[in-house]
Amino acid sequence: MRYDRTVHLDADFATTVARVREALAEQGFGVLTEIDVTATLKAKLDHDMEDYVILGACNPQLARRALEADRTAGLLLPCNVVVRRDGDRTAVQALDPGTMVTLTELDALRPVAEEATRRLDAALASLTEARTAG
Repeated sequence: MRYDRTVHLDADFATTVARVREALAEQGFGVLTEIDVTATLKAKLDHDMEDYVILGACNPQLARRALEADRTAGLLLPCNVVVRRDGDRTAVQALDPGTMVTLTELDALRPVAEEATRRLDAALASLTEARTAG
């Protein structure tokens, strides 16, 4: 089972993180949390790894709808988006919102997951479109 939606970009890491934030905002998502996995593992374990950031993105309207359908759905919020170096490219990965329906088996969450999928796909597509348009 695939649980990610991924695009690869030929842009540098910092530029990609900024572009992802913009693309998410254009689709109504705010970034509530940012976990710099690279810095955390270096500071806590003295472990070196490639650039890797987890953005906790939330669309308040979709979150409200999901929580109204099932209060436990908060365990699956916010939508995590990973930006990481992948060789000489930068990968942007979002958790497939359909996973929420698969895990909970609640049909009431299906419309929320479908809209979240449309918005995340639009954000990811805008990243690749900006690359080809530039």
